[in-house]
Amino acid sequence: MRIRHALTAVAAAGSVVAVLTAPAHAAEYSSALKVRGIQYNAPGSDDNRCSGGNTRAEYLTIKNYSRSATVNLRGYVVKDAAGNRFTFTASHYLQPGDYVKLRGGRGTDSDSGNVVYRQNCNFIWNNDKDTVYLLKPGGSRADVHAYTQRGDDADRNGYITYHG
Repeated sequence: MRIRHALTAVAAAGSVVAVLTAPAHAAEYSSALKVRGIQYNAPGSDDNRCSGGNTRAEYLTIKNYSRSATVNLRGYVVKDAAGNRFTFTASHYLQPGDYVKLRGGRGTDSDSGNVVYRQNCNFIWNNDKDTVYLLKPGGSRADVHAYTQRGDDADRNGYITYHG
């Protein structure tokens, strides 16, 4: 999410004064990459078997909100409140407006399919509440969101959107 400032001109006693106004919901962290949404509760009964389970249906979508910068995900970290973590070890370039789904389970990463697999069949996100951290390669926060099923998932479908 980019922070936009509006320039307002006000005429006062024959002179023009410029006033900068910040948006009501300014971004907390300055990063082109943001968590667009999370499927924290995979449809169906939780089953973390690598063959036949539904951990692949649990995913986090990361989007590049920059208008001009391409961002390499290599070195970025996604983690939860308990410290479960995934580090992007391979280069995966996100063009402006592009996204990637970080899925549970095992699979073949695909730039053209916009998907990276955690290569782990365990669930990472709690179904009742958790905190999602997206960390830059140096460790600083790119984006953070805490959620509760009751407070943030009004339709109870297991999916929450953060940045449109």
